[in-house]
Amino acid sequence: MYFITFSVPMPTLLQLVRSVSNSVDASGPCHCVVHLPNNSVLLQQLEQLQSMARELISHYEQELFRASEYARAIEDQEMSHTQEIRNPSAISSLHETPGFDLLFLQLEGARKLATQLKTKGGVGGAAGGAAGLLHQLQDQVTNASLTLKLLADTNQHSFGALQQEVDVLQGQLNECEREKEQEQASRNPGPPLPPGSCAHGGLQKVSRPLVLQLNWRGLSHKAGAWGRDSAPGSDSPLYWVAPLRADGRYFDYYNLHKSYNDLVMMKNYEQWKMGYGDGSGNTVYKNFMYFNYYGTNDMAMVNLSSNTLVLRRPLPGATFDNRFSYAGVPWKDLDFAGDEKGLWVLYATEESKGNLIVSRLNESTLEVEKSWHTSQYKPALSGAFMVCGVLYALRSLSTRQEEIFYAFDTTSGQERHLSILLDKMLDTLHGINYCPSDHKLYVYNDGYLVHYDLTFLTLKPTLSRLAVKRPSGDRAPPKSVKSNKPSRS
Repeated sequence: MYFITFSVPMPTLLQLVRSVSNSVDASGPCHCVVHLPNNSVLLQQLEQLQSMARELISHYEQELFRASEYARAIEDQEMSHTQEIRNPSAISSLHETPGFDLLFLQLEGARKLATQLKTKGGVGGAAGGAAGLLHQLQDQVTNASLTLKLLADTNQHSFGALQQEVDVLQGQLNECEREKEQEQASRNPGPPLPPGSCAHGGLQKVSRPLVLQLNWRGLSHKAGAWGRDSAPGSDSPLYWVAPLRADGRYFDYYNLHKSYNDLVMMKNYEQWKMGYGDGSGNTVYKNFMYFNYYGTNDMAMVNLSSNTLVLRRPLPGATFDNRFSYAGVPWKDLDFAGDEKGLWVLYATEESKGNLIVSRLNESTLEVEKSWHTSQYKPALSGAFMVCGVLYALRSLSTRQEEIFYAFDTTSGQERHLSILLDKMLDTLHGINYCPSDHKLYVYNDGYLVHYDLTFLTLKPTLSRLAVKRPSGDRAPPKSVKSNKPSRS
């Protein structure tokens, strides 16, 4: 026999009961007959809820099985990451599979179905057992959704970490290859470059610094410049040293030495007073010193043979009064440079928003012949110099090391990033001058005269067409056809 218990309020139950007169049988028990109304609505609702609950349980078990299968597949993927690294497209296809989205949609549908069952079935009073079952199923569906989301997030994070690790390893591999190429080039540097030659592939490395001596005015004169005539092919052994005043701005004296030995021994020199220079952007080119005239954006040139001011000319648009100087090097608004290609000035304007501009100058008239705009913010640089028409920019890495990190080729208009380390003795590099005659970099480092040897990449030999005598009887090759396409320089 089956017993069905209904949760019916007592007043309602009393109304539904109709009693008849009781009777006693021969054995003595009392019998009562109770008539309930013939209402099958509640029974039908219960049967519907039970049927829906069974359907929901079956659907939920299917989705849970699929989720567990997918979780096992994810574990298999993680165990085979090494093979997947070799095939990036495979990683992408696995990560972008719609399996996660499909499971999310199916579980969301199960959750909505449970909510509809609770609403349509009126679960809450008469069907308390079914309500508890639906609540339990709804909680299980919610937990399954959270578990699936956690699996998806874990898979995504694992993929991101793996991709980051691959990028790091690729960067280390590229760095290793670059160092290997540089090491091989240093072991086989090839013949030394003749003075003033640009037959190389660009700057490769910088030697250890050679500290010559303290400047002749003393340690308090930390700012200044020095070097050798930067004109290409110059045979002049003249060296110049130009310390600024202790304020780090005013340029008033300079010394000229007839040879390197005289400079080392501090003998046979000439000392000149000038009194109108600004900053440490000086350079010497063909026995003329070029500098920024004090308190203006004027360019000036002095004849070193007579210490006479030859020319003074404004640089159009150039800022001055420390508007866009280098980082840590104040008052260097106009930075002059000489190399194998000519005389240059490096500066910034308001129109360039402080970005560095390279202009080639006419050495006699100081007229700007051509200008190039770079992408580098001048106050973010610690200095710059020119070699064979290529601008090389530096930035400070620490108190003892700089990095040549940027190059701009004025011939092609192309820029590139590189990493060439340059050691220094003290914090700040003030004047930086390159000499094509000996391929050295002359640096004024917080009052000390320091120079570096520069090493350049050797050009790879190209195969030339050689005229080969053909055996008799051979057919001559067809004549070349002229093309209308412009030739590439």
